[in-house]
Amino acid sequence: PHFTVFPFLSLLLIPDVYVSELGKCQRLHLLYFFCKIQLDKTISRVSQFSRPRISKLVRIQRRRRWRGLVEMEVEKEGEIDLLPIDLLAHIFTLITCFKDLAQASSVSRKWRQGVKESLARRDKLSFSGWKMDDDSTTRVVCLAFSLKELDISRSRWGCQITDQGLYQLATAKCISNLSSISLWGSTGITDRGVIQLISRATSLQHLNIGGTFITDTSLFAVADSCQELKTIVLWGCRHVTEEGLLVLVNKCRKLESINVWGLRVPLDCFVGLLTISPALQIRPKGMVNVERISMWPVF
Repeated sequence: PHFTVFPFLSLLLIPDVYVSELGKCQRLHLLYFFCKIQLDKTISRVSQFSRPRISKLVRIQRRRRWRGLVEMEVEKEGEIDLLPIDLLAHIFTLITCFKDLAQASSVSRKWRQGVKESLARRDKLSFSGWKMDDDSTTRVVCLAFSLKELDISRSRWGCQITDQGLYQLATAKCISNLSSISLWGSTGITDRGVIQLISRATSLQHLNIGGTFITDTSLFAVADSCQELKTIVLWGCRHVTEEGLLVLVNKCRKLESINVWGLRVPLDCFVGLLTISPALQIRPKGMVNVERISMWPVF
């Protein structure tokens, strides 16, 4: 079977500070491990689509032979586990696939610790495109102590975050330091979960909560807790009313942009928002005729 190692070649680009601690042989051993991960996937695909004339026994023998070759190279000197945890953590930060991180953490206790430390160093996490639930999302986020940007948008069927997940996320140490949160399309959440999470995110500057069923109650919580808020996306939040928007803009004095596409509010509401904050950008562009509104008297 043919397998590709190019996605993992970046693992060999290790900073000079580690060169003295990591020999060429050890770097190759580390690469062999990730080749093995890719090899297992490739062998599985080849086995599924092999021609009928190849017997099952032959496929099993080939699979064992290829796995044996890789394992023999990895275990040849058995020094891969001697890498310092700090170096392992740096290498694991280059991996964006959560499945690969999970497999790496199962190698040994030292590698599991390296994966944990790599998560603690990350400042961005995106679960967009992954099938995540409340528990798995919480486990990862709770390990990311330095996290600044969190994206748990729902972009794949089967990915469902609920209020229980937001309750659990609110207990993570990094929540108070987050500057950006995206909950776009998370239809399983309500005001109860959003309030619990937002009340802890006091440093929030960017919030995307579009495509959800929140109401003015969530906006009141945002207005009370997020004084540093600069942008907010309320795309398609049809249960938000004029009252919630006015309170939000009135209390969040640093708000620069607001996306109100799909909201069921009258044009007069946008006039009131611009009266409170003339520099506010109401998106999408064209929803409000700024030139016309600027001529209206302000009392």
